[in-house]
Amino acid sequence: MKNQKNSLKGDNFSIKIIGLVCAVILLGCQYKVDGQSAEWDEITNKFIKDYKKFNLPSLQLSFVDNIKNIKSQKSVHAQEAMFSALEHALQKINKNQLPDHAKLDYDLMLYECQLNRHRIDIEKKWLNREEDSIPETKIFDVPYGKEWYAYFLKKWVDKETTPEEIYALGIKEIAKVTSRMKAIQVKSGMDSLTFSTYIKDSTFFYTNIDTIQQRFLEVKKQVSKKLPELFPFLDNVPEVSIKRGTNKNLSQVPGFYSEGTFYYNYFNTPFNKRQVGWLYIHEAMPGHHYQIMVESSTSRSEIQKIFRYRGVGEGWAAYIEELGNEIGAYQNIYDELGKWEWDIIRSVRVVLDVGLNYYGWSDQKALEFWQQHIKGQDDIAFREINRMKRWPVQVITYKYGSNKILKWKSELEKNKKFDLKEFHRNILKRELLPYSILRRQLGL
Repeated sequence: MKNQKNSLKGDNFSIKIIGLVCAVILLGCQYKVDGQSAEWDEITNKFIKDYKKFNLPSLQLSFVDNIKNIKSQKSVHAQEAMFSALEHALQKINKNQLPDHAKLDYDLMLYECQLNRHRIDIEKKWLNREEDSIPETKIFDVPYGKEWYAYFLKKWVDKETTPEEIYALGIKEIAKVTSRMKAIQVKSGMDSLTFSTYIKDSTFFYTNIDTIQQRFLEVKKQVSKKLPELFPFLDNVPEVSIKRGTNKNLSQVPGFYSEGTFYYNYFNTPFNKRQVGWLYIHEAMPGHHYQIMVESSTSRSEIQKIFRYRGVGEGWAAYIEELGNEIGAYQNIYDELGKWEWDIIRSVRVVLDVGLNYYGWSDQKALEFWQQHIKGQDDIAFREINRMKRWPVQVITYKYGSNKILKWKSELEKNKKFDLKEFHRNILKRELLPYSILRRQLGL
């Protein structure tokens, strides 16, 4: 009995020792977490203050405007010091110990540090050049033009992209879209020549403004019935208005979105019926109008409020066109054909943008490539070639983004529990992010 009592005392003593050791460990962990928390708050506060202090210009469409906005050597060197110091400080933080909302801030700050340091490397070279003028022909002709293009590609699209990858994407998308258009032609029961003639018939075009307005309203009604099944946050989205556009400076595009209103362009030129379905869902619901309204109602941290990624919105809207059959926008094969007729232009533009601005293609070479894949639309080719030379990369945002989202959707659909509405929720719930960050947010 005495030995048993001594044994119990020994056990109690051991339990107390173990408890004391655990308490010390927990206290040390708490101290470590609290210490990191204070350090994290200091980093985020300093980043917000310093970033705003530099008043960095927003991304412009024109490469000339972007280059003209480069700040002084003193500012550029100060920016370099700030981003380098911040990146070093972030690398000392254990991201896994941060709460979930802070992990996203961490990713965004690290992303911006690395992207801005890329920009600064080119700007330092630019500021040391001898000539003062900026060639306005295309970015390939500018000093360090290929480096500039690679940077703008990262800024518009994602910092993980390369010109070579984008060129390959364009080639792949041309093949995909061409095959989709061919499948519709086969489904029609006509041979290619008869089909080509048929879709140019006057019955495929509207010439009355009231008829065009009514058709868009019908598509709006059809689509609205399907949206609750596939898209969240609809309670936060006010109704979109539909109006005829009156700005002739924008007549080169079939339509556009601005401040709660979808505008379609009709300037007394026959309006292609096949544009109605894809154009409405791209610009209105659940495209730009929906995404922008959801974004405006989303709660964001102070870090997240600083950044808005211009190119990502076009990727979302282009992805939406791929769902036209599911959401009732395409009532027949010709409505769907309209989506692919515009998409082949987008796909060809991807290759041309890289060709003109990174590989130095001539306008003639670009036109010849266009004519290989798009027949009878050389007037659009000339317009688009000039656009890409003035505004490098912007046209790539549509195809890159839609391709990424479709790829993620395909990967996640392998899980039998995949829910498309939840997929959309996860993309939109923290606003549209850089694709490499968004991919990780989706667990891919």
